[in-house]
Amino acid sequence: MVVRTPSEHRGRPAGQEGQDSNHQDDTAGHDSHSTLAGAVYRAAMTTEQRRIRSRLMRAKGGEEQRATNLELFFDLVYVFAVTQLSHLLGSHLGLSGAAQTALLLLVVWWAWVYTTWMTNWFDPDSPLVRMLLIAVMLASLAMAIAIPTAFGDRALVFALGYTCLQVMRNSFVVWATEPGSQLHEAFVRISAWSVAVGVLWVGGALADDGARAAIWIVALLVDYAGPAAGYWVPRLGRTPAQEWEIEGSHFAERFQLFIIIALGESVVVTGSTAAAEHIDLAKAVAIATSFLTAAALWWLYFDYVATIAQRRLATSDSSGALARDAYTYVHAVMVAGIIVAAVGAGILIDDPTGTPTAAQVATLAGGPALYLLGHILFRLRMAGSLSGKRISAAAAICVVGVAGTVLPALVTGLAVLAVLVVLIAAETVAGVRRRRRQELGPLEALEAELAGGRRDEPLSAADAGSSGI
Repeated sequence: MVVRTPSEHRGRPAGQEGQDSNHQDDTAGHDSHSTLAGAVYRAAMTTEQRRIRSRLMRAKGGEEQRATNLELFFDLVYVFAVTQLSHLLGSHLGLSGAAQTALLLLVVWWAWVYTTWMTNWFDPDSPLVRMLLIAVMLASLAMAIAIPTAFGDRALVFALGYTCLQVMRNSFVVWATEPGSQLHEAFVRISAWSVAVGVLWVGGALADDGARAAIWIVALLVDYAGPAAGYWVPRLGRTPAQEWEIEGSHFAERFQLFIIIALGESVVVTGSTAAAEHIDLAKAVAIATSFLTAAALWWLYFDYVATIAQRRLATSDSSGALARDAYTYVHAVMVAGIIVAAVGAGILIDDPTGTPTAAQVATLAGGPALYLLGHILFRLRMAGSLSGKRISAAAAICVVGVAGTVLPALVTGLAVLAVLVVLIAAETVAGVRRRRRQELGPLEALEAELAGGRRDEPLSAADAGSSGI
């Protein structure tokens, strides 16, 4: 993430920033305390301090950034967290268990997302940034360990782990950026927001069981309202996402990797459940069905959606707002759908011939349907259009779910898989027909759109069919 200077947003060269600031100060009467304090601090900064801070940032050479080895190592903690969430939902099927798992998932997701924004900007190979990320990993591990009893004996461990990693990381950014800069002021607001919300998380952990859930729901709502509200703080104002600019290729790649993490849980559940069972014909078919369902979910994201979205994000003039909406918020829906589907895989393999309960059917059909809903919202935000095929597939899976309460689990699982396969086939056939008519493919249509200067405009009805997302 890179925050543009005010002069760059007005269309003037960054070199005129000092002139612009002087003019603004004259007209505003030096009414900004933070600007004055920043000027004093900058004057006192040594060359060595500036040099240290500059080494913390990613190089801006114009080339695409890629995920580093440390970021992949960092993700391992969240592999464990996803496993913990999957096991929690699987052992507490029902409205209460689902609500608790959803809340904890959103907290885990928020911790990972904030760090992804930070590493899009700071260089993970810098020793100081590396030490920070390892410390954040440790706090994340404590949070993940506490997940099974986060609403019980380890509530304080969970809340402290989350609060510490948020405050620690955001405070580092405040320290590492030059006071008075737009980026520094933005993270002063974000840090204040994380401290205030942290009080709610810790306070909820210390409250009795009845009040804890209510306080944590409020804390979660405040946390998720932060980006949309620009992290508004009294007297400090807000930081709108339109002022943020990110390196889109790296940012999109990180979210693609988290989708892989979530899909990996489906494979782990399939394998671990099967390893503990006597495998007969029904269970063998259930194992294959579970694996192929995970593969279909992978296909639907990585066939072309991921590539086109990455390209659109990297070339957008409002990449910050796009990343906030389509990735920070909407991807949480996809991840939730994959985790629910992973729980359904375990249920399917455990008893393929039995008739599942309503809660079990909700995992078998609800997970893939929720995942497709995420795709529908993703395309709507990225391209301004809707996918009729994916809407129809999501609706068909919901119909399967309704019928699933009177069908064997294996029949329900096979029906869900059949819908996903038909969807993939329909999109593939549409692509083949498009090539035969010598029409532009999804990526080619995007490149043509970019070349035509329509970078952030919604697609027309004619273009929507070939937009890909």
